[in-house]
Amino acid sequence: MSSNIAIELRNITKRFGSIIANNNVSLSVSKGEILSILGENGSGKTTLMNMISGIYYPDEGSILINGEEVVISSPKDAFKYKIGMIHQHFKLVDVFSATENIVLGNEDKSLANIKTAEAKVTEISSLYGFDIDPKKKVYNMSVSEKQTVEIIKVLYRGADILILDEPTAVLTPQETEKLFSVLRRMRDQGKSIIIITHKLHEVLSLSDKVAVLRKGEYVGTVETVGTNESELTEMMVGKKITLNIERSAVENPVKRLEVKHISCKNREGVQVLNDISFDAYGGEILGIAGIAGSGQRELLESIAGLQHLTEGEILYNNPKTNQQDNLRDKTPLQIRDLGVRLSFVPEDRLGMGLVGNMDIIDNMMLRSYSKGKSLFLERTGPKNLAAKIINDLQVVTPDATTPVRQLSGGNVQKVLVGREISSSPKVLMAAYPVRGLDINSSYLIYNLLNQQKENGTAVIFVGEDLDVLIELCDRILVIGSGSITGVVDARTTTKEEIGLLMTKSKAAGEGV
Repeated sequence: MSSNIAIELRNITKRFGSIIANNNVSLSVSKGEILSILGENGSGKTTLMNMISGIYYPDEGSILINGEEVVISSPKDAFKYKIGMIHQHFKLVDVFSATENIVLGNEDKSLANIKTAEAKVTEISSLYGFDIDPKKKVYNMSVSEKQTVEIIKVLYRGADILILDEPTAVLTPQETEKLFSVLRRMRDQGKSIIIITHKLHEVLSLSDKVAVLRKGEYVGTVETVGTNESELTEMMVGKKITLNIERSAVENPVKRLEVKHISCKNREGVQVLNDISFDAYGGEILGIAGIAGSGQRELLESIAGLQHLTEGEILYNNPKTNQQDNLRDKTPLQIRDLGVRLSFVPEDRLGMGLVGNMDIIDNMMLRSYSKGKSLFLERTGPKNLAAKIINDLQVVTPDATTPVRQLSGGNVQKVLVGREISSSPKVLMAAYPVRGLDINSSYLIYNLLNQQKENGTAVIFVGEDLDVLIELCDRILVIGSGSITGVVDARTTTKEEIGLLMTKSKAAGEGV
């Protein structure tokens, strides 16, 4: 075996009861190499990485580090073998500084001297090109700065093998390119980097090689310079897939929603929306772009009646009555009954929107339960709806009576999104509907949103991938620090223009 291989997996198998998450997987990563792991939802990517990082233990097979077989039964073991994983959701203490978070939990007693630790953090930052203030408190940091702290944390512990889970999900294009520059520099310094991502264009621009999993099994590894998006997608799903969002022209747009000078504060009294105004049209997809935490969630929740407004009004042009309804005066249930639906895909899908112990049919019934007029609940409609969603969105499940907590995260998400789209709303707000979904599932959702647009629905789409926003939407509203910083034509704008607007903090002007 080549001495250049940093980590090798041989015939790894992992079972959870009767479910085989990984089956006889073998792959390797060389020193000074960036490897991307691709696969559909439920293909076993996260399970495989969790075995490398010590969260799970394989039922069969072996892991070799620098040519020697090792046992990794805990994250502590992983650190011993210089393996560090940077999770998508950061594990930082807000009131601590960057350095305090980096040394937290480190058993080296000599690190009690914070000045010495800060000097080492500065040294690591200089070596790889990180831009971080060792004394800065986490609560004052941007998302990219928090991610930097997480990366430096594992480097501080001597990691030579780094695993990054969806590292660009909440970054602007400029922050993404900056991260890529750092990762390339780390690769050039001899580090081995494994990335889990669903963004194929990023895979092609950053990786040296791409390993593909399908239904828990290893399909193969290809060199990035010799492949393309279509080939990678075919390897993932086992058949040719057309990666094309067919954006139709906007025809006969009808003003459906008028948001006028709305503002609101969160529970702590902090201003989260400041003088927001825009219109949404039936027959159009309006995209909303912004750095995570800029007010996107509060904006949609305000329209859905879930946020208390301190100022402004939200006018809904009701096609049934040809009258205007001020949604600010309505309850969330009244707003839903008018045809304004919010499909918000949270980080905790089972904590919001769906009940994990209920099956798919019962989760469909949650939307109509309050309308029940009989002692016995009617199940035919929800049962048919569940079957339609399973078929249309290719939900992987034994049947419609399976509790949703037994489904993979991506399949739970399909049920959540499909339920809202199926209600034929007049205004559909879809927030992060493809978060964490594989490329094939994502395009199914994009096409469903386009169908809603062609049916005359006003679609408001909040997404994390600027390439998708530009390709899917007709207009893009950019929000920064709770204010609108600009509105652009999706057909003529660029990622760079949107990225610059995302980092602004003051409104760019009226005429939205």
